[in-house]
Amino acid sequence: MTFSGAKLALFLGPDLLVIRRDDRPDIPYPGRWDLPGGGREGGESPEDCVLRETREEVGLELSAADLVWSRRYHSDNRPRGMVWFFAAHLPGAARAGIRFGDEGQGWALMPPETYCGHAEAIPQFARQIRLYLAGDDLERTA
Repeated sequence: MTFSGAKLALFLGPDLLVIRRDDRPDIPYPGRWDLPGGGREGGESPEDCVLRETREEVGLELSAADLVWSRRYHSDNRPRGMVWFFAAHLPGAARAGIRFGDEGQGWALMPPETYCGHAEAIPQFARQIRLYLAGDDLERTA
């Protein structure tokens, strides 16, 4: 299966975990609010990719069983186009386990509706979160 990366809408209690992207001109959406996830390495599955990236970026260990929703979509920003998007829910107390990695400027928790309407949210991620919150399963592929 060809895909270039995976992202995760990770809810800790009612809030969404977001990461402030580095403010560098060589990356898409510099300085914006991002979600855990990133590029595929080797022959990773979409699940393995998003779980590894989440562990590297925020130090939280999730399993494939924690992923409650998934879909793939085409992204104009990625070299191979297809990106997987997942959702997972952990208790709010999981925030105590966050160990911020070396990418990005910091992390925050915010209500998903706030993220979706935020001027600094990454538009395609806000769109996927809206679909998830609306219960859209029409193109569910995993």
